[in-house]
Amino acid sequence: MAATRPGSSLGAYALFATAALLLPGCDSKNDPIAKAGAGEKDAPGIMETKAIAEEGFVYGLPIVMNYAVMHDYAVDKDSGQFKAPFNEIKNEARVFTYKDTAIVTPNSDTPYSFLWMDLRAEPMVLSVPEVEKGRYYAVQLEDGNTFNFGYIGSRATGNQAGVYLVAGPDWKGEKPEGIKEVFHSTTQFALAGYRTQLFNAADMPNVEKVQAGYKAQPLSAYLDKPAPPAPAKIDFPKIDKAMVKTGFFDYLDFALQFAPAGPEEKEIRAKLASIGVGPGKKFDFKDLSPEHKAEVLIAMKEGESKIDNFLTQQQKEVNGWKIGSFFGDRAFFDGNWLLRAAGAKGGIYGNDAVEATYPMTRVDGSGQTLDGSKHDYTVTFPEGQLPPVNAFWSVTMYDGKTQLLIENPIQRYLINSPMLPELKMNDDGSLTLYIQKDSPGKEKESNWLPAPDGPIYLVMRLYWPKTESPSVLPPGEGSWSPPPVVAVQ
Repeated sequence: MAATRPGSSLGAYALFATAALLLPGCDSKNDPIAKAGAGEKDAPGIMETKAIAEEGFVYGLPIVMNYAVMHDYAVDKDSGQFKAPFNEIKNEARVFTYKDTAIVTPNSDTPYSFLWMDLRAEPMVLSVPEVEKGRYYAVQLEDGNTFNFGYIGSRATGNQAGVYLVAGPDWKGEKPEGIKEVFHSTTQFALAGYRTQLFNAADMPNVEKVQAGYKAQPLSAYLDKPAPPAPAKIDFPKIDKAMVKTGFFDYLDFALQFAPAGPEEKEIRAKLASIGVGPGKKFDFKDLSPEHKAEVLIAMKEGESKIDNFLTQQQKEVNGWKIGSFFGDRAFFDGNWLLRAAGAKGGIYGNDAVEATYPMTRVDGSGQTLDGSKHDYTVTFPEGQLPPVNAFWSVTMYDGKTQLLIENPIQRYLINSPMLPELKMNDDGSLTLYIQKDSPGKEKESNWLPAPDGPIYLVMRLYWPKTESPSVLPPGEGSWSPPPVVAVQ
């Protein structure tokens, strides 16, 4: 979704768990929490504060990670990752490279279009063109809670042209004429992430034509009516090294004002408010004493460990690959904040499993850690056993430390099914991919996926996976299994 600058990758979010609370505290005699022992029943004690902080970190990590990306993409024009202001589509006639660091495990399969929506004043109307049969595209609608609240595209709505409405949590209007479907975001800010399939480098002009057909406009413009009053200007907290001083819970506190609590959130929201975070709070989190902040720091580290463990344990292991389902709408999570946090940390903005399934591995078939500095590897798909998909599949290489794409001499970050005509098949009809840091030689270079000089993180993407046998669905229980990564002896 790196140990680079804050806000640029997963490493930035790790800072939240290691240094986010290293800021001056108020005197303990003025600390609202410390007063609990003196009879103020509204404030929890120090150990309860720790427990709430751990639960709050797990609950809030995806929200804060999303805010950091939104700030880089739609707010801070100097971020180096800026795309476009709110409610304007940014089409990118390229795929992601090692230079893209705002999102961990970035997809380099499909050129992206981005639309960050401010839904406070009125809904947005999204129009898509007719896309030729055989070209996969998808518009993933994701809100500030990292809920996938809707899809437009090949699987969900077909490749025909259509007009759709995206509304914020406060909109109560009727579906206007000409609108095919209304999607409801649970937060005031939301993201529409467009993926348009690219077949090869020469195909980019065709992708650009499709992208040119993506339109977005406020509902008032679509109806040719006067626009409502503009929403209040927001002073967005900056995402940079200052985050270490201002703290994780300050970002969460800010983001929650744009996310009305759902029924399943009321309990955790009440707990957070009791320690000064979110709507309904009686004091500011920054007013906690140094003693409480020390316990909160420990709690955040424990929360992060819990997320990491859950991410590992809740995935089915098949030939060393982990396969799970970590993304969905509000009903999918149903208050399982650990599941949501694990998905965000594994790769924020992942698709629902029916849209795309993601086998991933850091180990070979024998369970040994993948390391490009120690071994060369192969992955071999037997004849007739390529990934079963309705759209296409890919295998993408990431740095095992940062979960970012790696710089390499042939500028190749993945091997996917559109590349099959250029790949060399084995005599028995199988397909072998060469996973190594150095070229396997000219004869094999067509099948080479360059690896880092260190830990390796491999992710398969199976777009629109088939549901009939053989299938990878449900994750880890289908009849198709990804082949193991094998260390070359």
